[in-house]
Amino acid sequence: MIISFSDIVKKYNMNINGIIHIGAHYGEEIVDYINEGIQNVILFEPLSDNFDILHENSQNLNANIEAYQVALGSEPGEATMYVSDNEKQSSSILKPKVHLSHHPDVKFPSKEEVEVHLLDEYDCHNYNFLNMDVQGYELEVLKGGSETLKNIDYVYCEVNRDEVYENNAYIEELDEYLANYNMSRVETVWSGGIWGDALYIKQK
Repeated sequence: MIISFSDIVKKYNMNINGIIHIGAHYGEEIVDYINEGIQNVILFEPLSDNFDILHENSQNLNANIEAYQVALGSEPGEATMYVSDNEKQSSSILKPKVHLSHHPDVKFPSKEEVEVHLLDEYDCHNYNFLNMDVQGYELEVLKGGSETLKNIDYVYCEVNRDEVYENNAYIEELDEYLANYNMSRVETVWSGGIWGDALYIKQK
């Protein structure tokens, strides 16, 4: 997370029941969640090597943690992920585009077939914070979680204002989609120039 998790929890006086983290990588943020007193965390990570490390890192932690080795999208099935060589952090179901010229040091030397499920298939209706790190696939994930979103109060995700990956969602599309759930963007940090992180909060 580019924006400090503890900072936004304090700034917005968040009351978090549980966290859904999609694209969890190695589980780098789990300890931050636990340090804020959050006990319920559900993790999704499709890449097999990442998932093995994630599973190892989430063992023996003082929290109720569930982890699933699947990608999430708007339609169930299978997909090919383009796997990057920066500890797989830039890997995506979408083919890299502007990313290649913006980050010429990052290559995508391999592919991996992954399962794709819908967020709504999982019982996480008591979780109200959604964190997505899915490299341009945010809108597809949200479309597969239309029921889950009704109970979400906070969405933290990467956002784009260029085609970093082919056919990625633009920030305006996420604004428009999340507005259907009475959510407004309250923080935006363009750390990468054409990509960044944003926080959405449901307006009571």
